[in-house]
Amino acid sequence: MVHELAEYERAPDECHLTTDQLTAALFSASPALFGHVAVDERDEPVGFALWFLNFSTWAGVHGIYLEDLYVRPAARGTGAGRLLLATLADICVRRGYRRLEWWMIDWNPAAGFYASIGAQQMSEWVPYRLGGDALRELASQATAANTRSGD
Repeated sequence: MVHELAEYERAPDECHLTTDQLTAALFSASPALFGHVAVDERDEPVGFALWFLNFSTWAGVHGIYLEDLYVRPAARGTGAGRLLLATLADICVRRGYRRLEWWMIDWNPAAGFYASIGAQQMSEWVPYRLGGDALRELASQATAANTRSGD
């Protein structure tokens, strides 16, 4: 379904996740990625949520960052997405986490759904991403500094 999500988000060539990678991330001895799957009445998967913990230095507690939420087109409007989000909200409340956060691609029609459950769009924070050559270049500066300092 992750590849279905990539297709939906008009970026199928950018998704390189393999079953082995996902299995390792979810089921290692100390996983940093967690997931939930929504199923229909026939026990067929219709959606998923993949998430990990974040931390608020201001609140001093963890929260959940929802990396991906996807419901197959045929199951949209059935409550599957709401139940996945409700499950994550329940985890937050039970564990004392203060936030459930995610990003959404700007053209996604789910914005109305998110507003209907009380989610607020954040406009004062600007996302940044460092990857590819720029990531490697910055990393090389740390490597060079560690080499000079003897680390």
